[in-house]
Amino acid sequence: MRARPSEPPIHSRFDMKSKATLVAVALGSVAGVPAIAHADGFDCLIQPHQIVQVGAPVPGVIESLPVERGDIVQKGEKLLQLHASVERAALKLARARAEVQAELEAAANSRAFAKRELDRANELASRKFVSQNYVDKASTEASLAKSKLGQARERQEVARKEFEVARAQLAQRTVVSPISGVIADRYMSVGEYVEDKPILRIAQIDPLRVEVVVPAAAYGKIKKGAQGTVMPEFGNAPPRLATITVVDRLVDPASNTFRVRLTMPNPDNDIPAGLRCKVDLGVSLPKPTRAPARPSPMKSAAQPVAKPKS
Repeated sequence: MRARPSEPPIHSRFDMKSKATLVAVALGSVAGVPAIAHADGFDCLIQPHQIVQVGAPVPGVIESLPVERGDIVQKGEKLLQLHASVERAALKLARARAEVQAELEAAANSRAFAKRELDRANELASRKFVSQNYVDKASTEASLAKSKLGQARERQEVARKEFEVARAQLAQRTVVSPISGVIADRYMSVGEYVEDKPILRIAQIDPLRVEVVVPAAAYGKIKKGAQGTVMPEFGNAPPRLATITVVDRLVDPASNTFRVRLTMPNPDNDIPAGLRCKVDLGVSLPKPTRAPARPSPMKSAAQPVAKPKS
């Protein structure tokens, strides 16, 4: 008699089938249908709203750098100061020139005097007491005095603009925070020369940005402006409401998913960035369908086996 090929035990075949089904569900599909979301929401990641690399607009040596990693800073707060002795001296000089009034006052007085002389000359000429040459001379002096007054005003305006330039140059030596946030990194120290490299990295954590990857089956069900409930994986942190701000219009063909972004307020800065979370977007996905049932191994085993001919 020829021996039958050995088959695995019935219980082993059942175990193999169950494991294959679980693997298919973990990979996201059973018979081609996306798996449903977790009961407590979609997986998500909490990130800073934005991250800014802060540098100096002009080269120089750091004079003071009062912030450290982990410090909370506000928008407009002073972060660092470069050496600016030359710029401060130039500002004082420009201010002195802009505030000088003597030249302008002298030109104004000369203009007024020349105008009075011209008026008297015209009056005398009307009475035939002076010649026309005298009137022309007075008129010319009045015109010259007017021109000198205009030049004095122009010079004072130029001095004011030079003062503004000097003040702007001095302001470039002071770096302030462009956003409110936390100092994530500090790359340089006092005394180092700054040219074109970042000095600080600031992360804005109010509000926070929540990134979610959602199965394509939910496309069209998630709308911009709607709210979701975010549950941070952070101690006993309570759930928080967040607003959907971005819904991608492109589906990744490899994973059959698309991305959704929410904005979550964090006014007390009590939720750090970088946490994993769950988010309830208020959508339900279709339940997985089961593959067609295979014949029961028990029935197959119960069927009579034809005896081979000897």
